[in-house]
Amino acid sequence: MKTHPISQLANPARFLAVTRPVMPVLWVLTALCLAAGTYMAFITSPPDFRQGESVRMMYVHVPAAWLALQTYAAVAIASFVGFVWRHRLADLAAREAAKIGLAFTVLALMTGSFWGKVTWGVYWDWDPRLTSMLVLMFIYVGYISIWQAVEGEARAARLAALLAMLGAINLPIIKFSVDWWDSLHQKATVIREGGPSMPASMLWPLLLMGLGYFFLSIAYTILRTRTALVERTVRQPESRAPSRAQLEAIPEGGGHE
Repeated sequence: MKTHPISQLANPARFLAVTRPVMPVLWVLTALCLAAGTYMAFITSPPDFRQGESVRMMYVHVPAAWLALQTYAAVAIASFVGFVWRHRLADLAAREAAKIGLAFTVLALMTGSFWGKVTWGVYWDWDPRLTSMLVLMFIYVGYISIWQAVEGEARAARLAALLAMLGAINLPIIKFSVDWWDSLHQKATVIREGGPSMPASMLWPLLLMGLGYFFLSIAYTILRTRTALVERTVRQPESRAPSRAQLEAIPEGGGHE
């Protein structure tokens, strides 16, 4: 019976072999996209007619928010695969992806706070999208904390997967919060009916930064998953190795003087 390609990739040895040549390509794509995007964002793109130079925070904030959501979606999917089919590789990939997903979420909240101060006059407002993004950060923190606090990798993976799948409910809330409730955030300007509403001089650097973050997320997740697999391989033979400790002979009389 022929094995499904996904099942083949779930094999740790095959995963290590397949991803080894992919890593340099991902790092190069990350560097090229981020370099080109940064140059266009801060050198060639024009200031906004309302926000002026402060609009350049968009090129960091928006892609970070995109990747915070996309990475969490990947964590939830991998958690589902690990929970249902008991693929330990999927659990490890979800665990490692969550770390960079949390970093993107914190970056989006921090840059959004500074941008909000310039455009709204306050660092924080309990805006629906801001609040739901804050909830996402707490879910990420809870997910990572479960992995660190629960003893036993299998048990930690299953508990964390349950949280990840349940937390996925928050993703559409974040996405559609500006449509469902009154929000300080503007509605979608890139992925929308009728096409993007921003000029190409702003759209291209935004997309390049988004691609750079995307490739960075994949590269980091694969790198950390490979490292976790290697560490586990090194740990297992040591745990099965016979103890070299020598028992001290007990003196006659039970050892009491």
